Amino acid sequence: EVQLVESGGGLVQAGGSLRLACVASEYTFEHYVIGWFRQAPGKEREGVSCFSDLDGSTYYADSVKDRVIISKDKRKNTVYLQIDKLKPEDTAVYYCAAHRAYASEDYLDRCLAGMEYWGKGTLVTVSS
Repeated sequence: EVQLVESGGGLVQAGGSLRLACVASEYTFEHYVIGWFRQAPGKEREGVSCFSDLDGSTYYADSVKDRVIISKDKRKNTVYLQIDKLKPEDTAVYYCAAHRAYASEDYLDRCLAGMEYWGKGTLVTVSS
């Protein structure tokens, strides 16, 4: 069974940075759609960033554009989400997710519609 484990969350002051990590057990992220999502208390889950390993296509939500970068370290089976210039409204539980990628399927549609594998999340708290 595929397992995803997030880490890197914590308490940080506004304006600071964090790098979240998502490690996949027993397989690599090769040929997968990978996404980072977040959910703040009382709010719906939001897709923060999506990445297609098939062609490198990348998506960032408008709320984080120019402040985040998604990247992958194949040797470590790890996907990262670097978040800079953190704001209090970035406070949320951040989840990574993955789904097998297919050339016939738009990676963004897949990412935002439903992913098969999910981690349990890591909490990011940004103080003002």
